[in-house]
Amino acid sequence: MSWKKDLMSQRLEFITLALTPGANRAELCRRFEISRKTGYKWLRRFGKDGAAALQDRSHRTLSCPMQTPSTVEAKVVALRTAQPTWGPRKLRRRLQDLGHAGLPAVSTVGRILRRHALIDPAEASKHQPWQRFVRTEPNQLWQMDFKGHFALQRGGRCHPLTILDDCSRYSIGLAACPDQQGRTVQERLQRVFGRHGLPEQILCDNGAPWSGSGEHTWLSVWLMRLGIQVIHGRPYHPQTQGKDERFHKTLDHDLIARNDWLDLPQAQRRFDTYRQLYNNDRPHDSLQLAVPADRYRPSPRSLPHQLLPIEYAQGTLTRRVKSKGEITFQNRFFYIGRAFIGFDVALHTTATDQLFRIAFAAITLGLIDLSQPNNRPKGFCFPMLPHSQKV
Repeated sequence: MSWKKDLMSQRLEFITLALTPGANRAELCRRFEISRKTGYKWLRRFGKDGAAALQDRSHRTLSCPMQTPSTVEAKVVALRTAQPTWGPRKLRRRLQDLGHAGLPAVSTVGRILRRHALIDPAEASKHQPWQRFVRTEPNQLWQMDFKGHFALQRGGRCHPLTILDDCSRYSIGLAACPDQQGRTVQERLQRVFGRHGLPEQILCDNGAPWSGSGEHTWLSVWLMRLGIQVIHGRPYHPQTQGKDERFHKTLDHDLIARNDWLDLPQAQRRFDTYRQLYNNDRPHDSLQLAVPADRYRPSPRSLPHQLLPIEYAQGTLTRRVKSKGEITFQNRFFYIGRAFIGFDVALHTTATDQLFRIAFAAITLGLIDLSQPNNRPKGFCFPMLPHSQKV
């Protein structure tokens, strides 16, 4: 993608990723479709003058009351007015990150907000910390889902597609989509993969387009061909995708509910600006008030230029998925799924006699148990997280 529009958001994204420890800057230049000379030019400018050097005006959340001499109370009130959903801890940390010295304790910031009627005690009591499972490294797991759609003044609806890194809480993607079709999701994912690389796993819910009637879809098969395992939360348990659900609530409070929306291009511009704020400015409670950009780094696995054919090691037992989504094995039919029609799947022996592991590329689909009368592989449709895990 060339830098012909949304210059600030794209340049800030490049700078953020290029400054992560161990970043392959040459590869990032390729992903952003710029020359190395251009990439290093913006890095030098940013290192000398900060974000202001990237464009005539900065999109970072800096306001005049925080830059001019004023009382500490005025600084707190000004930032709270700009970010009405941020609590005392976030406000204090953000002021600290902005270089303000002599800041009061968090409890004092809370009293300032109450004194100015900027905090509701009843609302504050609802915010209690949750204990959740967290991946240890960026790009091990991304959470992906559509937030509830909303109407546009010029017709149609906006369907926000959100992608969040489980470890760092970094907003990988925030796309203003016209619908929730598989082709739309694939197009947006290709852009995200081209910039951030490929994750190991993607966690989705059980609805379209990532699941169809309890089995894989062509979209999930495409992801598996890229070496990405698609996993799903248990039906009727949205808490499994708790981090992305929480991001939806934050997005709604911070942005969607506070604005009128004309059309998709306007929505995307606002989403891009909000991603920069969320990733680079907004302190995150679960990160000990660090920002997600401090914890995230791009994946070393790049999006291939084209999908390679599925190949298995020599001697691997394989079967072609037939026109009804089935394979034949040991004179019996086993249903794999219509999304796999025309592809070969592998059957691997296990430590248990008559129990075979069935895989597509390097991804395990389920088990075939020849000792059982049923002809449907166990767990063939897709793996799910245990009920007790909240991610």
